[in-house]
Amino acid sequence: QVQLVESGGGLVQPGGSLRLSCTASGFTLDYYPIAWFRQAPGKEREGVSYISVSGDSTYYADSTKGRFTVSRDNAKKTVYLQLNNLTPGDTAIYYCAMPGNPRHEISPWYRDSEYNYWGQGTQVTVSS
Repeated sequence: QVQLVESGGGLVQPGGSLRLSCTASGFTLDYYPIAWFRQAPGKEREGVSYISVSGDSTYYADSTKGRFTVSRDNAKKTVYLQLNNLTPGDTAIYYCAMPGNPRHEISPWYRDSEYNYWGQGTQVTVSS
């Protein structure tokens, strides 16, 4: 059974950092790209980052470039999202997502309708 589980969220002051993890089970992570989305109260879910099947290509929302870094460790069946220099605007529930078909990249990557599997989310709160 396919399962994605996020962890690593928490409360942090502006300028702080967090590392989020998305751990997979029930499938071979190597064959799938992974996307990160976030959703703040009263706002639609938005794409944050994407990492390709090979890990060679990564994409980010404009608001996160230079601050967020996505990476993957297939041996650990985990994708990471490093969040640096956080601002209150980053406060949201962060989700990882995976498409249903292996070995296919998603374009555009930031449309949540392209993803079939989702984790339960991890809360990131940035506040002074």
